[in-house]
Amino acid sequence: MLDVVEQQIDEGEFTNQSEFQRFAVEYLLTQLEDEYDPTLAEFDEIKQDALGTANPEAAEYIQTAESGDFLGTAGRVRQCAVRGDIETARELIDTRYAPDSPRAMILDLIVQGAATTQLRTATPDE
Repeated sequence: MLDVVEQQIDEGEFTNQSEFQRFAVEYLLTQLEDEYDPTLAEFDEIKQDALGTANPEAAEYIQTAESGDFLGTAGRVRQCAVRGDIETARELIDTRYAPDSPRAMILDLIVQGAATTQLRTATPDE
C-alpha cells in the first residue's frame, strides 16, 4: 500500500503523505459512520481517483484490508476515545499494531481528534 501511496504522490494525486493521511482518516470515518460527511474538499473526486477502478492495486488492497479486523479495531478505538477512555483506546492500538505501522498512525490520529474534540467541548464558554 505504501508503494501505491508513493506512486500517487509522484503522479500528483496527493501532494505529500500528510495529505494522504488526511484523506485516509476521512475515508475510514465514512466506512465507520454511515452518516459521516467528509470535510475534505473534493473528497469524492479524490476517492474515485485514488481507490477507483483506475487503480487496481489500491482497490485490491482495500478489499483485502476490509476483510480483516482493522475496521473492527478502528471502531472500538474510536468508541473508547469519544467516550473519554483515551487510555484504553491507546492500549488497543499498542497491543494490536507496531508503533511504526500505518494502521497505528491512522488510529492515533482518530484518538487525537477525539481528545481534541473533548477538550473543546469540556471548556466552558466564557
